[in-house]
Amino acid sequence: MLRLLIADPYPADRDATIDLFAELGFSVILSPSALDAVARCEASLPGLLIVDAALDGALDLVEAVRLVPGGRTIRILYAVAEADLRRLMAAKRAGADDFLLKPYDIKVLHALFDEMLAKAAAATAA
Repeated sequence: MLRLLIADPYPADRDATIDLFAELGFSVILSPSALDAVARCEASLPGLLIVDAALDGALDLVEAVRLVPGGRTIRILYAVAEADLRRLMAAKRAGADDFLLKPYDIKVLHALFDEMLAKAAAATAA
């Protein structure tokens, strides 16, 4: 099962997303702050990191995870409430791989994660 770390400052959003991503086949870990998320990544890198743009230090988190040993190999998605080009480009420069628009659309998530989960399952079976 692919491990997913979600760094989101809002408890209600974290609680709502845990079931959504668990249903998609992820083992979900929640983090309320950038510092906590960096510490969790340093202890054990997830396969996927979703960083909410509203998190204090969100861009610093993306940069810090990329510096962790193995941090260049994980996929980092930057979650935004609106598509602000300046914010998206800053996230890309910090090291984000892609973006998610909140609230999450289950069809978009399935399309984005199906291939990733299939690769993880194949690697586990091998």
